[in-house]
Amino acid sequence: MTTRHHMWLDAMVAVLACVLLPLGFASDAQAQQTFVMKLSTATLNDTQHEYLKRLAAAVEKDSGGRIKGEVYPASQLGPIPRQIEGVQFGSIQGWMGPPEFLVGVDVRYESLSAPGLLSSPAQAYKLIADPAVQKMLFGLGDAKGLEGIGLAPIGPSSIAVRKEVKTLADLKGMKIRVLASPFQLELIRRMDASPVAMTLADVLPGLQQGTIDAALGVITVWTPFQYQDAAKHVINNDQPYISSIFVLSKRWMATLPPDLQKIVRDNATKLNAEIVPFVQEFFTKQTDLWKSRGGLIIEPPAAEKAAVAAKISTIAQDLSKDKPELAAAVKVMFDSAARHK
Repeated sequence: MTTRHHMWLDAMVAVLACVLLPLGFASDAQAQQTFVMKLSTATLNDTQHEYLKRLAAAVEKDSGGRIKGEVYPASQLGPIPRQIEGVQFGSIQGWMGPPEFLVGVDVRYESLSAPGLLSSPAQAYKLIADPAVQKMLFGLGDAKGLEGIGLAPIGPSSIAVRKEVKTLADLKGMKIRVLASPFQLELIRRMDASPVAMTLADVLPGLQQGTIDAALGVITVWTPFQYQDAAKHVINNDQPYISSIFVLSKRWMATLPPDLQKIVRDNATKLNAEIVPFVQEFFTKQTDLWKSRGGLIIEPPAAEKAAVAAKISTIAQDLSKDKPELAAAVKVMFDSAARHK
């Protein structure tokens, strides 16, 4: 080989080294990079909080510490609308809450909690595990920066009231807090009361100050937030059944290498099933705890409950009949509920 050829080969090796070495360094740097995963929710010491704690711990463990999970309950990162915006923009990596809070992103989210959709916890567990339901819900936020990957059942609704009530008819004319959802607004109207949309952080002060007379929600919120002094009368109306969705920031997920993306998604998928036993036990314990603190649980007459259920059972269909996309989402939900009775 000539001297000229040797010089040419040496030059090529040098060029390739300049090109490939930085790529190797970049690959190594990405593999060693630590990513922060801030997870936010409005509640405290409940199913949502537990879900996020378990997810953060599992992801941190399986990633070998490459993802550091941080959990912020009780609206520490701001009111719910700000938390959701944070996830869309990537300043918060994940949020969990009732999908009704996402109706500003896509109205179809509220189909999961349509009044009359579910009649038992067992049916609720099966519905949220239905692949058809998950496929629809998880993709609704794609164009708005949200990736859905988790669902957890919460339980049947009840209404916490400031004054004594014995029947659902006693709620007539009251100002009752609801989520910012057309379905829940209409639910309270059909119960002859006045709905007031309000974020969770404002509910207890509203009850204490008399801004509202009652609040629609679940016992697993009333107990952790100590509602018994402001509204100790809880009447079971059972509708709607509440579940929570977990959404991730698509911007943040795009920054993760593929192996870490898989770890996050896989752990959420496992947790969707693993959280159910906790939910079952937690709901029972919170009901007992409510009573031990002096709170009251009122079960309205069965005939009255059935009459109210009949009045509200067509809300989803009635409010979606002129909205084809929402009507299609409602159909997915009710078809699934029928399959899992």
